[in-house]
Amino acid sequence: MKKILTSLAAVVTLASTLSADFARVEMGAGVWSQTPTGFASRTDGDGALNLDGTYTSSEKDSQEMYAWVLVKHPLPILPNLRLEYVSVYDEGLTDGKINGYQATNDMPTTLDTVQYDVIPYYNILDNTFWTTIDLGLDIKFIQADTEIKEIGVAGSLLTASYSSSDTTVVPLLYVRTRVQVPMTGLAAEADIKAISDGTNTLYDIRAKIDYTLDIFPVIQPAIEVGYRIQQLTVDDGDTQIDLNYSGVYAGVMLRF
Repeated sequence: MKKILTSLAAVVTLASTLSADFARVEMGAGVWSQTPTGFASRTDGDGALNLDGTYTSSEKDSQEMYAWVLVKHPLPILPNLRLEYVSVYDEGLTDGKINGYQATNDMPTTLDTVQYDVIPYYNILDNTFWTTIDLGLDIKFIQADTEIKEIGVAGSLLTASYSSSDTTVVPLLYVRTRVQVPMTGLAAEADIKAISDGTNTLYDIRAKIDYTLDIFPVIQPAIEVGYRIQQLTVDDGDTQIDLNYSGVYAGVMLRF
């Protein structure tokens, strides 16, 4: 996480140095307290994954880091840019067959996911009557690591295990709305990233309030508190997924 924050800070510093025409640069980081729920089922038989079982979340709270950078410039023909990072973690139990072996009991399982969002967007309203509306495209890079550990295999003395690492790129519609309370540093903001074909759905929704401390002429620190929900629903025959991550998040911000 330290490397990520250092990289984000370097991006902001370089961008600010190379062009004095930027209207605004913002960055933030904090902790998201997640409560995972749901399940994931795979019927692969002797296929490439060699996995035939169902994962069920243990619904244990997890505190994961997030970070983001927003760069807004005055050139209307070019999109503005927002970059985001978040970690999503879950652990639970899997029953079924892995690597050709039938488990004798539920297998401890971890799902560890890192997400990077690259969001080019345009301002539909830019603090017009204290209201901002952004519209853009979220290119979400998802790196998911799955590990299944098992003690005991039916009909064998072996101890089987399974691990996989997959990277997926998903395009989502991005909409953000922000309302500033006049004559104060208080603001309310919500955004949604979503895609759906009626059967498979991925959405990421946030709503927050933040307060900016106008105590320095160039850099303005701020705090943010909000609620975030991520939902993934998949039903493509061999795979069924219904996973939800939701909870409160809080962090600090810097506005340039």
